Amino acid sequence: MSTSSTSLRELILSNDLAFLMEAHDGLSAAVAERAGFRGLWASGLSISSALGYRDANEASWTQVVDVVERMVDATNIPVLVDGDSGFGNFNNARLLAKKLEQRGASGVAIEDKGFPKMNSFVGDRHPLAETDEFCGRLKAVKDTTGPDFVLVARIEALIAGHGLDEALTRAHAYAKAGADAILIHSRKAVADEILAFAKEWNNKLPVVIVPTKYYRTPVDAYRKAGISTVIWANHTMRAAIAGMRDICGRIQSEESIAGIEDQVAGLDELFNLIGYDELAQAEELYLPKQIAPKARD
Repeated sequence: MSTSSTSLRELILSNDLAFLMEAHDGLSAAVAERAGFRGLWASGLSISSALGYRDANEASWTQVVDVVERMVDATNIPVLVDGDSGFGNFNNARLLAKKLEQRGASGVAIEDKGFPKMNSFVGDRHPLAETDEFCGRLKAVKDTTGPDFVLVARIEALIAGHGLDEALTRAHAYAKAGADAILIHSRKAVADEILAFAKEWNNKLPVVIVPTKYYRTPVDAYRKAGISTVIWANHTMRAAIAGMRDICGRIQSEESIAGIEDQVAGLDELFNLIGYDELAQAEELYLPKQIAPKARD
């Protein structure tokens, strides 16, 4: 198991704006690390999609944990896991968090919806959990995990059509329940309600955001608002879909791979990402040296 060179807690508590890049398997995690990102977001949407499921708790928590383990093993940077709504009540949430910590994850984000949840950008049915019940989930996670494991409470009030007051009320309750940071989510095309929340919240806990829909907002606006962390939440998966779609279409139409060879990653890059050089070094260390056969008379 790899050891993160920078902890997730350090990133979130830093005065500098931090960025977490989405990954959904060991390979995408390695690519994000090579690009220079200091932390990863194990996206529930992307992991589910890679497994062929919808982001509606169709993938089991054990499948998610297994994928996260591969991401941790493939990198040396911390992984914050999208834990959906905890896959049930307090007991499911604490079991999920315990297993994620055992597999090397650095933290989990739990959203205040019931089970099963639906992706925040799909439809309008997003019933919220009762505040007290959700606080119980948060407390159970904190009581189950170690002091370095980061718990992010994700507020879906704005997604569900409630106003700023409801989001702030829940944020205060979740902070009291032991959350280390607050993720405030929105699906509007502008960041106005996110920035309004940040202003009223005034950094009582670090604020994490996911600007998938309000992507045109300049990053400097987040710095000025004192936001802690930005999650680029699904972009390696979406890039992979676009790339695979284009390449598959061209190979199908051209009946050849000659024209696309310089537009895809070379095998050497793939082997480098996966660490074939380490395997070669280990073979030199651990495999017996072959003895050359004797020449015949």
